[in-house]
Amino acid sequence: MIELNLSFVIQLINFGILVLVLNVFLYKPIRKVLADRKQVIDSAREKAVSVDVEVQSKMAQYEARLHAAKAEAGTRRADALKQAQAEETAVLEKARAQATESLLTIRQKVAKEAGDARELLKKQAEVLSGDICEKILGRNL
Repeated sequence: MIELNLSFVIQLINFGILVLVLNVFLYKPIRKVLADRKQVIDSAREKAVSVDVEVQSKMAQYEARLHAAKAEAGTRRADALKQAQAEETAVLEKARAQATESLLTIRQKVAKEAGDARELLKKQAEVLSGDICEKILGRNL
């Protein structure tokens, strides 16, 4: 059985002093270091979360601007295509008008030349027929 004597009380006092000394010199500094480390880790996590939120926000803004730029580029491309088609139509109409005018001028010129050639041929035919008649009849007409 356990005897409760003076040595037990001394050991109990020694144990109490040891616990107080260890608490002051070992446990409190370790707890402080652990608390500081936990605080640093928590602040790093909060900073990482805030940076992540900021990155997500900037990515959303970037994607929105990219989408707007693509839409604007599509609009500009469509406008440029419409303008090019309008210019093409105008150029084709102008070319058709010039071709029609040129063709009309050429037809008039050909008709005039054909008329002149007919008149010339008619005169030459009359002269030639007169010459033939003179040779056949042997006298001047």
